[in-house]
Amino acid sequence: MGNGNRPTPEFRREAVRLALTSGRTRREIADDLGMGLSTLTRWVRQDRDAEEPAEDQADLRAELKRLRKENAVLKQKRDILKKAAAFFAKDASR
Repeated sequence: MGNGNRPTPEFRREAVRLALTSGRTRREIADDLGMGLSTLTRWVRQDRDAEEPAEDQADLRAELKRLRKENAVLKQKRDILKKAAAFFAKDASR
């Protein structure tokens, strides 16, 4: 692609699809397609932004924040339970 020609919309869609679903790194895909990594990254971001309206992104960010807090609380509870189990296991073996 590096010959100065503009990529076709089909090429762009396929590059984005590969980046999102192939399991390979974006750098590998960009190298294979003969394009810059920054171009592929920009295309993926633009594709993602086009799919989700701004308000949906705000909702997703709020949910992500809530889930991260919940995850932190659950990790704390898990750690407390591990310590309690170890304490009672030591106590039971006496």
